[in-house]
Amino acid sequence: MDIIYPLAVPKGRQLCCEVCEAPAERVCTSCTVTYYCGVVHQRADWSSIHEKICQLLIPLRTSMPFYNSEEERRHGLQQLRQRQKHLIEFCYTVAQKYLFEGKHEAAVPAALHSLRFRMNVHGLSSVELVPAYLLLAEASLGLGQIVQAEEYLSQAQWTVLKSTECRYATHSLLHRNLGLLYIAKENYEEARYHLANDIYFASCAFGTEDIRTSGGYFHLANIFHGLKKLDLADTLYTKVSEIWSKYLNDRYQVLSQARIQQIDLLGKRFETDTGLDEAQEAEAIQILTSIWNIRESTSNTAPQKTIFVLKTLFMLYYLMMNSSKAQEYAMRAFNLAKEQHLSVHEQNTIEELLSLISAEEAHPIT
Repeated sequence: MDIIYPLAVPKGRQLCCEVCEAPAERVCTSCTVTYYCGVVHQRADWSSIHEKICQLLIPLRTSMPFYNSEEERRHGLQQLRQRQKHLIEFCYTVAQKYLFEGKHEAAVPAALHSLRFRMNVHGLSSVELVPAYLLLAEASLGLGQIVQAEEYLSQAQWTVLKSTECRYATHSLLHRNLGLLYIAKENYEEARYHLANDIYFASCAFGTEDIRTSGGYFHLANIFHGLKKLDLADTLYTKVSEIWSKYLNDRYQVLSQARIQQIDLLGKRFETDTGLDEAQEAEAIQILTSIWNIRESTSNTAPQKTIFVLKTLFMLYYLMMNSSKAQEYAMRAFNLAKEQHLSVHEQNTIEELLSLISAEEAHPIT
């Protein structure tokens, strides 16, 4: 049974819903430490994040055991803090991934978990809460809840203003979300201002050619594209594509060298990957697919640009070990090159990409 019986609750203790903080009527029967106002929020939390962290919550939400010494107590507290920090990052990454996939409703419970864990570890006024507020703001925007998004962003802004130790990366995220807010409100002048600041702070933190800076360029390009300033949009889309292409190709070269060494030493192949977490992979897919869709509409006039994005998508999926998607984009690039009568060199380059997949299928990773 997952219904809470009031007489079983200790006197003076209030149980609140994990999602909305309303009085709780249900409990998760698996962990027995998570409560909900009803079945709707219980299901939403389960499908979003709770299924992934259910058992991890038990030691965090139960009383600490009795320790025989101060040293044991300190060790126990240290382990507790490490678990909380792990869940902060895990919930944050899961929520980010949902946002990049357009699953805004699913992102909310995961972002709320990240926020609560941050409050427990860092306090109620720490700048470490800002990333979680920004996730909740972005999810609210995706759900069309502009007033709710503004509340989260105001909280984030106020926290940043009070802080004397706010990192460039946090400033970048704040301005990016403010830019997205003003895009939703169709105030494009204010949106451009905040996205320009996003690019500035991201460049200070990571450099102008880093994938973490590319998001600002991408959103700014979307504004110019919507305003029919196609030359400016095209320049920025090209920059974003080049940043991701360089990152993925550099990653491939590093892994190729490591793979050769691994074969020599152990007689088995080296497992490839993107070097990105799940949220960053989802962001790459979102950005590059969006640019490809835009490029497709102009493929008759600028086929090389469309092919360039297709080859970048190929490399992304190849490094993600998704051979079917990688082959799909390589074939699209090859067919477009033939249709547009591009050079034999261009067609041969794409055929080389297809040969990579054939090699993987002939020699699967062990």
